[in-house]
Amino acid sequence: MPQITIEHHGKVSLFTINRPARKNAICKDTALELQAAFEEFDASEQRVAVITGAGNEAFSSGADVSNLPELWRCIPGSGFTTDKPVIAATAGWVVGGAMVLTMMCDILVAAENTQFSYPEARLGFTGGMISGLASRIPHKVAMDIMLLGRTVPAQRAYDVGLANEITAVGKQVETAMQHAEALAQSAPLVLRTLKRFVNQHVLPKGPSELMAETVRQLKQVNEGLDAQEGRNAFREKRTPSYQGL
Repeated sequence: MPQITIEHHGKVSLFTINRPARKNAICKDTALELQAAFEEFDASEQRVAVITGAGNEAFSSGADVSNLPELWRCIPGSGFTTDKPVIAATAGWVVGGAMVLTMMCDILVAAENTQFSYPEARLGFTGGMISGLASRIPHKVAMDIMLLGRTVPAQRAYDVGLANEITAVGKQVETAMQHAEALAQSAPLVLRTLKRFVNQHVLPKGPSELMAETVRQLKQVNEGLDAQEGRNAFREKRTPSYQGL
């Protein structure tokens, strides 16, 4: 059964993490499906993406400990890259890696019941990608979230610049889609250029972000058709015919 659903509304694609029985926890399959779906989105004629979670209880409770994912795979800028705008629409709990996912989106619309939580310091593990939060909101606020692990309600998230807008519960996707439609009517080249300038030249990347990006790029090379052709040509003692794929 698919872990996500995808709807196309004109030039806007709506991605929904569809595991409400698990509070939309991200398992291995969910991460892989999101990564593949966003790669397809980036290669398509679609212009804007909105990502949300099914229901209003949780955007996502983070990594599914019963089927641990490589969470970096579904993180914008790490598991996939796109110069197209990505909007997060949240309600309820946004925990751990799910908070990192929303942090890496370009715009965040939060229902008033949204609660951001990053408890890894208390749980004894971390992927480290949350460190990028300190380049997106005030340093001391980011350290409070990361080190003390205190829950951040929607209003606090808005006040410190983590969220762009607060809506009534159940209106977050509608509002995000309205923003997405406005973006879809804007000049795509301008949007892509501005996003690329910000991501490549303004926002610093932490070590975990750089590691994930490196792993993804090396996998593309080592698992591509050219790598397969090279191995086959070596075994068959012939000159390889590479296609750049």
